[in-house]
Amino acid sequence: MLNQDALSQLRDLKKQIEAEKERAEAVVKGTQSRYGFAVLDDGREIFIPPDEMLKVFPDDRVRVCIRPTKDNKTIADVEKLVDSPLGEFTGRCVRKGKALFVEPDLPQLKRWLFIPPHARNGVKEGEYLRCAILRHPIRDGKPQAKVLAVIGDEQTAGIENLYSMAKHALAAEWSSACKRDVEQLLQHCRPLEQDKRRDLTDLEFVSIDTAKTQDIDDALYAQISNDGWTLFVAIADPTAYIPADSALYSDIAARGTTVYFHGDVLPMMPEQLAQDTCALSEGSDRPALVCKIEVSDAGEVGDFEFIEATIRSRAKLSYYGVDRYLNGQADELMSHATPLEALYQVFRALRSHREQHALVMEDRREYRWVLNDSKQIDTIEPYEKLLSQKLVEECMVAANRCAAMFLQRGGANGPFVIHPGIRADRLDETRQFLAMHAAEVAATDPTTVEGYRDIMRCLARDDHKLPLRSMVNRLLTRAELSSSAGAHMGMALEAYTNCTSPLRKYVDFLVHLQIKALLHGEPADRVQPGMLERLAQRLASTRQATLEAERWLAGKYLARISAGQERTFEARVTHINSSGFNARLDENGLEGFVDLRKDPEKFSYDKWTASLTSTTRRFQLEQPVTLRFVAVDRAEQHRALFELVEGCGLKPPKADP
Repeated sequence: MLNQDALSQLRDLKKQIEAEKERAEAVVKGTQSRYGFAVLDDGREIFIPPDEMLKVFPDDRVRVCIRPTKDNKTIADVEKLVDSPLGEFTGRCVRKGKALFVEPDLPQLKRWLFIPPHARNGVKEGEYLRCAILRHPIRDGKPQAKVLAVIGDEQTAGIENLYSMAKHALAAEWSSACKRDVEQLLQHCRPLEQDKRRDLTDLEFVSIDTAKTQDIDDALYAQISNDGWTLFVAIADPTAYIPADSALYSDIAARGTTVYFHGDVLPMMPEQLAQDTCALSEGSDRPALVCKIEVSDAGEVGDFEFIEATIRSRAKLSYYGVDRYLNGQADELMSHATPLEALYQVFRALRSHREQHALVMEDRREYRWVLNDSKQIDTIEPYEKLLSQKLVEECMVAANRCAAMFLQRGGANGPFVIHPGIRADRLDETRQFLAMHAAEVAATDPTTVEGYRDIMRCLARDDHKLPLRSMVNRLLTRAELSSSAGAHMGMALEAYTNCTSPLRKYVDFLVHLQIKALLHGEPADRVQPGMLERLAQRLASTRQATLEAERWLAGKYLARISAGQERTFEARVTHINSSGFNARLDENGLEGFVDLRKDPEKFSYDKWTASLTSTTRRFQLEQPVTLRFVAVDRAEQHRALFELVEGCGLKPPKADP
C-alpha cells in the first residue's frame, strides 16, 4: 500500500505528463499506408498512428492530444470529432464472407466500409454504387455506409461514363425550376422583335461543323474589301433568352460546360434551346452576336465591331464536304462558292500571319473511337485534321482575339484566358536549360510574349539532337481564367478569351454578357469574386471525369485485343519521371505507363536530358519503344500498364574519358 508521499509523487508525475501534452484542432491527412498526419492550423504535421487513424476519415477536422512517446517522438491521439466533410461518394461493392462492404473511390481512403443489411438497397457484389456515410468511426473505429443508388456493373452499357458522372457529381437531369424557365422564355421571349438588332439576313452566312451537330453556335461569311477582306463571325445569342436571375441561368453557370464522353453528352444548356431556339439553324432567322473584322491582305486583324444582329444561315455544311470542295474533289457546293472562296482566302491570310508573328499549335494525328451497341470500343481509326476544320478554327481565333481586345478597352473585369508560359519558380532552371541546349536563345527573356515566342520556335526546330520542345513542357504552366487581361504565351498573343461557343461553354456565355454590357453603355462587371475560381475547379473536374472514363474504356479495349496472344505495340515515349515513362501507341493513340522500378536494372533520372539511363539502356522523350500490354491499374484511374519487350532501349552514351 502506497503512503501519502508516494501518492503525492504519482499525482505530481501525472500533472507533469499532462502538462507536457498539447491539445489543438487539426485536419486529418491520409496516406497510402495505414497511418496519417494531423495538420495543425499553424502548419505543423503530427504523426497519427494506425490505431488512431481507424477513428477518422481523411479531411476530418478533429481535436487531438499531442504527446511525446518513449523514444522522444511526437504523436497525436484523436479525442473528438469537430467536423467531417465526407458525405456522398462512389465505390464498388465487395464481399468478405457473408458481409458486404463498399470500397470507396476516394484518394487516401483505402479501407472498406461495412454496409449493414438494412442499408444495402438491393446491392450485389461487384456493382458500382453511390453511397453516404451512415456511421462515423470516431467512437469505435467501425464505420458504416448506406447505399443511395446502384449505378450498374461491368455489364452495364456505358458504365464507364455513368460511373464517372456520378463520381464527379455531373448533373444529367434538369430541375423542375429550369424546365419551367424554358417553357416561360419560349412562350414570352421575342429577341428578334427588338429594334436594337441590326438586320444582317442578306449576308450569305454558312455554318461548317460535323454532319451530326445540332447545337450550331457559329456561322461565317466573308467578302472582299479594298485592302483585304471583311470577315463576319456570327455567334449564337442565348443571352438574349436567358435572364440572369433565373434558375436556368444558375444551373448553366453551375454546369460550366457541355461534357463530351465517348457515347454520351451532358449538355450545358437544355436541348430545346441549344439545338433549336438558339442554334444558327439553316434557313431560320436567329438572334446572333456578330463580330465584324477587317482583315488586311497580310492577314492582320484591323478594325472590328460587335453587333447585336439577326442573321439567317444559308446552309449547314459539313467539315468533310467543305474539305472536299477546298481540295478540288467535289463541286456539289458550287452554289456556295463565293462565300467559301472568300473564307478560304481569309483563312490563308490569317494563318500565314499567325505563323509568322505568333505561335500555332502543331498538328498531331488524331484518333476516332468507334463504339458498339454496348458503348465499348469496337475499333480506333486514325485521321488528320481537315483543312475545313483549320479554316473554322482560324476564324474563331480571330473573333476571340477581338473579344479580348474589346473587353480590355472597355475596362471589363474578365473573363480572360491567360497563359503565363514558364512557371515563375522555374525561370532560373529554364535559363540553365537554354544555356545547355539552345545557346542562341539563352539570353532571350521568356517572360515577354516576343521572347517566349522566339524561344519556343527555336526549341521546335528539328535540327536539335534532343526533342527540346517536348522537354520544356515540364517547366510550363497551364492556361487559366482571369478577371484581368494578360498575355497568352502559348499562342504568343497579348490578350485572349473565348466567345464563340456560348451554347456549350459558360466562359463564352459570360463574355457575351460583358460585351453586351459595353455595347449598352453599362459597366462590364458581371464577373463576381470567386466566380472564375469556382468555374476553373468545375472545368478541371469535368476533364478528370472524361479522362477517367476514357482510360477505363481504353483499358478494356487493350485487354480484349491483347487476350490470348503475345501481341506487341510500337509506341513513343511521351513523358518521363524517376519511376518510368508514359508512352503513346502508334496504331491507336492510347497511352499507358511503363514502371521501371520493377526492372532488374537500376535507372537514374536526368531532368536536363529528360531521360532514364541504366548501365545498358537509355530511354528519352519521343523515343520509339516496343511494348506489351500487362494490365489496368484500377487504383490509378484505370491507367494502362505496359512492359518493355526484351531488347528495347537505346544504348547509353559513353562516359567522357
